[in-house]
This record gives sequence, C-alpha cells and structure tokens, in this order.
Amino acid sequence: MEKTEKQPMFTKFDKNIAYMKERMGVGKSFDIIHLDLEYAGRSMALFMVDGFVKDDILHYLMKFLSELQPEQLEPRPFEQLLKTYLPYVELDYVDDLNEATDIVLSGPTALFVEGINDKIIIIDARTYPVRGPQEPDVERVVRGSRDGFVETIIFNTALTRRRVRDRSLRMEYLQIGRRSKTDICICYLEDIADMDRVKELRHHLQLIDTDALPMAEKTVEEFLSGRHWNPYPTIRYTERPDTAAAHLYEGHIILMIDGSPSVMITPATFWHHLQHAEEYRQKPAVGAYLRFVRFFAVFASLFLLPLYYLFSVEPSLLPGKLDFIGPTEIGVLPIIVQFLIAEIGIDTLRLAAIHTPSSLATALGLVAAILIGQVAIEVGLFSNEVVLYLAVAVIGTYCTPSYELSLANRLTRLTLLLLTALFGVGGLVIGTTIWILYLARMKSFNTAYLWPFLPFDLKALRDVMLRSPVPLNNERPTFLHPQDPDR
Repeated sequence: MEKTEKQPMFTKFDKNIAYMKERMGVGKSFDIIHLDLEYAGRSMALFMVDGFVKDDILHYLMKFLSELQPEQLEPRPFEQLLKTYLPYVELDYVDDLNEATDIVLSGPTALFVEGINDKIIIIDARTYPVRGPQEPDVERVVRGSRDGFVETIIFNTALTRRRVRDRSLRMEYLQIGRRSKTDICICYLEDIADMDRVKELRHHLQLIDTDALPMAEKTVEEFLSGRHWNPYPTIRYTERPDTAAAHLYEGHIILMIDGSPSVMITPATFWHHLQHAEEYRQKPAVGAYLRFVRFFAVFASLFLLPLYYLFSVEPSLLPGKLDFIGPTEIGVLPIIVQFLIAEIGIDTLRLAAIHTPSSLATALGLVAAILIGQVAIEVGLFSNEVVLYLAVAVIGTYCTPSYELSLANRLTRLTLLLLTALFGVGGLVIGTTIWILYLARMKSFNTAYLWPFLPFDLKALRDVMLRSPVPLNNERPTFLHPQDPDR
C-alpha cells in the first residue's frame, strides 16, 4: 500500500496551523472544526471532525487547560501537558503534519501548542455513529446469543475480547486505501495460529494498492482471493462473535474491516461454508441430524434438476418402480426452457424482495405465488413437476448457510442443467467430474479447498460429516498447522 508522503512540522506555530487548515479544507467543509484557543499564555489550536468527537470529554479537558498558569508549563511544556495536565487515557503524539491530518479524519482530535513545534498531541476522544449489537438476520439460532458484529471496528474487537479472554489474543492494526485509510484488524491467537500464515496474510494486505475499500470486506476479498472469476468463496464470513471465537481457538485468522458487520475467517474450506451455529446449539445427535439434512438439501439443490431433466428425456434410465418420475404434461415450452425461465424468475423475485420494503413483502409473495406461478401452470407454460422440483432445489439453496456458496452453487446447477440438456448422461457425468476437479484444484490460503475429502483424512472427514461431541473432539484441524494441536 502506498504511504502518504511525510511533511515535517514547521518551526513556526502559525505556519503549522495554516498548513493544517489548507490540507483539511477548513471553511470548505462545514464539519471540519478548527478552534483557536489561548491557555497558560500560549496560543493553541484544536482540529477535529464534528460528529466524531465526544463533546463532554473535550469540554472537560479544555476546563483543565483554562486553569493552567504559564509557569506550570515550564520548563518542559510537552511532557507537562502529556503526563500531568491532560487527564485522559488515550493520548498520543505525532511529528508529521500529513499523518496528523489522516488521524483527525479518522476521528481523534489534534492539539497544537505554541512553543511545541516538533510534536502534535493526539487526543483520541472519538465516537462513531453505531447501531446496537443485534442478532444477524442470516445466522439466526433458536437458542444462543443474540448479539452480533456491527459496523464499528472497535465494537467488534470488544465483542471478540469478551469471548476470548486469552493473553495470546492479538489484534494487529493496519490501514488500507490511499485515500480512505480504512482501519483493518488482524485477529489471531499467537500461541495457536500458524505465524507463517499470519505473516503471509499481513504481507498480502500491505500490498493492496487502491484508493479506497468502498465495499469493505468484499473489496479486500477480491485482492486476496486472486482468482477473480471463480464464483466459489475462499473466505468465510460471519456476523456472530461466538462463531468467530470458535474459529480463533481452532487456529484460524480473523480479519475485521471498519464499516462492515461481517468478519472474514481465513482459511476456509468448502465444508466450512456448510457449517452453522445451530448444529452446535443442540445435542450432538440432533446436531448431526441437522447437518445431514443440510448436506442433503445443498446437494439436492445442485443435482436434483439435472437428474430430473435427464430422467424425463430418457425414461429408460429409470428402474420400473420409479417410472412415475417425469412430466405427465410437458407444457407449451420444452422442459429445459421451462427450467431456465423459472431459474431467472426465481432470481428476479429474490432481487425484487431485496428492494421491496418489508411492509410490502407479503404482497410481493402473493403476486409471485398466485398471479405468476399458478397462472403460468394453468395456461400450460410450466408443468406441475417443473415447479415442484425447482421449489425443492430453491429450498436447498436457501438451506446453504453461506450466502456466497449458495450463489456459486446456483451457477453450477445451471451449468450442469445445460450440459445435461446438450449431451445427456455424458454431459452430466463430465460436468460433475469437472466441477469436483475444479474444487479439488482450488486453494484457500495454501489450503486444499476440499480438505479433508481431498487430500483424504478419515478422522477429519468424519468430524465434517458428523457433528462430533465437543469433549471428544480434542484436536485442532491439522490443515491449519496449529502450534498447539491439542486443546
């Protein structure tokens, strides 16, 4: 990442103030505040951003400064202010005017003092507009915590610390974006995580050279993933602090980006995107059953439509007891065209639901189900079986915990459907083989995407397929190369 050019402080107080006013656009932006003050016989200046400053704290500090006498700042005014007469926890200093500008724009306040021409005092009395932690919409559980990450990074680090009271928990601070200076936190357990992996991730983040991160974590993912046209996610997202904490204890590395309520979990395999907190909020037997149902639904969303189409056009492939599979009435359009129109229609409905106010969501559902779906069947545009199997596939898509994986699987389903329509059995077999080989060649931060299926690890694969009891699962995943493999 390209760093801001340094600008050392000038020897004259007035020149420093003039430079800051010009660089920050004082008078051009109404929310950039500059206060000219005089305390203890010295000229002072405060620079801050309105809306980021805790007014009560600044008033408190200004009251202390107003009671100072000139002799109280002699002979070492900087040390006296920093250590004695500014009673606040978060104080720091810089000696670079450009760096001070970047700091003020991120929230803290800069204090310039006449006679101290080599240092700027930074008062981190900032506050951000923030909503309260609440349960994420996409990761709900029946029983469990109801708090979730928010858009302010310092709140997210606090929510993580609350659950990981470990002396080796590290929160490394970075800034990315030449102009945006977006705050990023690398979170890991130093006694567990693979430090070579941490170093590599830090190096890749520092290489990101862009103006800003407008989409926060999604912009970072595009720089980290490398394979830009690959639809499958190599990073897992979560908005649940308990899920993030569980992955930290396993040896994963968490990335938090200011402005986003989703944290990034690295590395993440294909199977990580099929896990959900609900499985661990129930007894092991119930959790194992829920995981089996989820796997069945996800793989049905991939292969049900291609298989149905194959059996409907080649009924000789079906055993006699399953000859009921297949459309009794084909409809006006060929089956493959019906599937493609219905798939596009489902995605159109999903996009419409995103942009529809919640108060109108019920009306949208009625329009989709009755006015479109039912009428399309009655006029013969769609057959009943097409709507049935498509509905089952869509339900399987919505059962996928990872939204990113569900979108990638939808593209895979369409591809398999087209290959089956073009080449029959061979198209489905070849398409499925290419899909498996494609996933097998993928890597997430030098980790095989299909581990532990490929490369094969029986014990780890058992833990993936079954929700193992926590007391019996005493080893961390080997693919993370944890320093402490035993819990």
